[in-house]
Amino acid sequence: MNHSTISPAPVSAPDFAGLLARLRPAIPEHCILSKVEDTRPYECDGLSLYRCLPPVVVLPETEAQVIAVLQACKAFNIPIVARGAGTGLSGGAMPHAQGILLGLAKLNRIKKIDLEAATAIVEPGVRNLAISEAASPYGLYYAPDPSSQIACSIGGNIAENSGGVHCLKYGLTIHNVLRVRVITIDGEILELGSEAPDSPGLDLLAAFIGSEGMLGVVTEVTVRLIPKPACAQVVMASFASVEAASLAVTNIIAGGIIPAGLEMMDKRAVHMVEPFVKAGYDLDAAAILLCESDGTAEEVADEIARMEDVFRLAGATRLQVSRSEAERLLFWAGRKNAFPAAGRVSPDYYCMDGTIPRRHLGRVLGAIEQMEDEYGLRCANVFHAGDGNLHPLIMFDSNVPNEVERAEKFGAAILELCVEVGGTVTGEHGVGIEKINQMCVQFTREELDFFVSLKRGFDPYGLLNPEKVIPTLARCAEYGKMHVHSGELRFSDLPRF
Repeated sequence: MNHSTISPAPVSAPDFAGLLARLRPAIPEHCILSKVEDTRPYECDGLSLYRCLPPVVVLPETEAQVIAVLQACKAFNIPIVARGAGTGLSGGAMPHAQGILLGLAKLNRIKKIDLEAATAIVEPGVRNLAISEAASPYGLYYAPDPSSQIACSIGGNIAENSGGVHCLKYGLTIHNVLRVRVITIDGEILELGSEAPDSPGLDLLAAFIGSEGMLGVVTEVTVRLIPKPACAQVVMASFASVEAASLAVTNIIAGGIIPAGLEMMDKRAVHMVEPFVKAGYDLDAAAILLCESDGTAEEVADEIARMEDVFRLAGATRLQVSRSEAERLLFWAGRKNAFPAAGRVSPDYYCMDGTIPRRHLGRVLGAIEQMEDEYGLRCANVFHAGDGNLHPLIMFDSNVPNEVERAEKFGAAILELCVEVGGTVTGEHGVGIEKINQMCVQFTREELDFFVSLKRGFDPYGLLNPEKVIPTLARCAEYGKMHVHSGELRFSDLPRF
């Protein structure tokens, strides 16, 4: 068959002088950065392994200015990479060497909180946590809560379809966004979704959420707000083995319990975060689970008792239930601060993101332990156990020869194992540039062609976040050749757990 392609980004020198001459009447001078010392902070997102200095950064303050930037870039055939708060972990917001970096942090207004509809209308630069803070006086909050919620923006959450520790019960971004206002590469305004329970036509909102800035630029979002629960408590359970903790996770779900949050940390992760947060974690445990119940006081008391029964039957060696709201938040603090805690014990770390069926948790974590020996690097495991979303933290030192390369190979091996056991290469961090090779492993060329077709429908010029997410046929062919002949560890050779 004839494989689809996306029109490539320009290879000739872009006319930035002409572009800036067109933009300056529409964009305030202080919103255009072109000096190296000004653009350097934008050279990467939270995945600092990959960097590219943007030639120009534009920071619009209004939707009209966003439209002007997109229309100008189309006219001059110059790529655009949209960026939120820069907390992404897959290189999705890394600039293009011949393009514009479009920062949306200044579009940060909460336009409306509608108490009757239980919704909020916000601009893309609004921080995730700021929505809940604004809604809190009315007894409402925004449920998705990624670990970076204090800093990450709702526009970035939409780009990556972010989740968080409470996504098991309340869903990902896609389940909590009702409508988005989008600017296309042509500068046209699209409204995707609806505040009504349903909207006519194809569900393009679902296609847009998680599209990593490849289809359009968000300028307004309507999110769903939910009532704050009357009561919430966490059970912290210790286990003598990762396998026992994994069994407990499976049994919780099989028992008909849907916790508000169900997270796991292995021993290395616990030892990494406990000195950082002092939450009273069990340092002797091979793994600990944090399992939260929320609702009325009576509902929580009943569910907590059921959770404890399941954990005891699975072999829990210690159980502790939060006795106050402050203690509940402290229990969560270690899990939510695992990434910065890693920075205290290792010069560098590489945070992976893959998702697997829950029944394979024990097998995959056992394989990761073997990979530590294979690649000569340590790995701490923290993850959303309830939905099988893994976040292995590979620790390395970029000053040591070959450690960056080994960390990348270690991460690739984990992702490909996720695919082998029936999972996927991402749960909430996106593909960006980090996992583009593993897209060749997970999807057939025909499936990737469908992604290309969707991208072309929105962006026929290939200017929106080019060279990300969707690998080319040539890249897949080369990666397949390298993968087959590299002599690296084959997952079929790993023992079954």
